[in-house]
Amino acid sequence: MTDYPVAEKFVSINGEGTKAGETAVFIRFSGCNLDCSYCDTKWANEKNCPVEYLTSDELAEYANNSHVKNVTITGGEPLLQRSLHELTEKLILSGHNVEIESNGSLSISELSKQENRPTFTLDYKLPSSGMEKMMNTDNFNYLNNNDTVKFVSGSLADLERALDIINEYSLTSKCHVYFSPVFGQIDPAEIVDFMIKHKLNNARIQLQLHKYIWDPEKRGV
Repeated sequence: MTDYPVAEKFVSINGEGTKAGETAVFIRFSGCNLDCSYCDTKWANEKNCPVEYLTSDELAEYANNSHVKNVTITGGEPLLQRSLHELTEKLILSGHNVEIESNGSLSISELSKQENRPTFTLDYKLPSSGMEKMMNTDNFNYLNNNDTVKFVSGSLADLERALDIINEYSLTSKCHVYFSPVFGQIDPAEIVDFMIKHKLNNARIQLQLHKYIWDPEKRGV
């Protein structure tokens, strides 16, 4: 049975995504293959990040004992865990709604074909992240109307690029589409104005709730 490198696990609310505001169990794995300019979990990506190695049985037991139905698997980059299907299968079969938050660079192809399929929230890294060249747009072929593509935007140039991607891949007809501001870098009102100007139907702006409820640097929330 696989041991997963868990940087932290806790119960809080989903700060973003389709279940924003709902309670959730968070399982955060260490390690990431990207280095985004605005990353707010760099500590979890460092090689010396303290981790607890836990099996899928142990993580499922933790989730079950929480009596919380939603489970958000995040990182770092959770798709770096080669046996992630083992964990998602166990959690789903025990009655949990499982969401995987991914940075958008690694393939969701195999996991998306699982009989007990998790939902996916994929970032598309825009120019200000410095990581756009790593994006795997083939993933858009495996999305359904339960999934989400999120555009974390820090500038007008980011918003313009997001619009190009939304139109090129017809994302609003495939899945949920969210705009989220890089915290402290762009006024959310600027995103709203952009959405109105470009008549962006079926797209939403979303603020990271946890950064408004708690200190933006606080962990475990």
